[in-house]
Amino acid sequence: MADTGFSAADAEHWIPRLRRYAQALTGQREAADDLIQDTLERAWRKRALWQPGTDLRAWLFTVMHNVHVNRARAARPTESLDEVGAAAATVAAQVSGQSAESGVVLSEMRIALMRLSEEQRQVILLVGLEQMSYADAASVLEVPIGTVMSRLARGREQLRRLLARDTEAGGTG
Repeated sequence: MADTGFSAADAEHWIPRLRRYAQALTGQREAADDLIQDTLERAWRKRALWQPGTDLRAWLFTVMHNVHVNRARAARPTESLDEVGAAAATVAAQVSGQSAESGVVLSEMRIALMRLSEEQRQVILLVGLEQMSYADAASVLEVPIGTVMSRLARGREQLRRLLARDTEAGGTG
């Protein structure tokens, strides 16, 4: 009987991207590390469910998403903007350099990103940061592609509004 699962080395390859997404989801380094560990443990236990020839990255992100959702349903933690914002800074740092001006932009982006609904934030992170296709993001989130597209469009528009409002508020003071 042939092993249909993946190897530990296959999973290790995706840890940096899982870490980045986990940090953005949880907002805390320790919580992100716990999420990664739980994701990898579950993926390893369920590795026979992964279909060889399919995208292991998308499958691992699906496992992570499900672990995260299960935790959120069980705990419903109250997060401060500072805790959640640290994760968004990680996301924004991928997009921009670390100059003084970009630090302000990163801070504004972090705050705006964390003001989005979790559904919109997840889609923006998967499609924008992780550069997943709409189909892969839909698979990870277990929603139709049309839902991914609409959440992405609404999330981007909401980010634009939030960033414009923050810029206007900062310029009028």
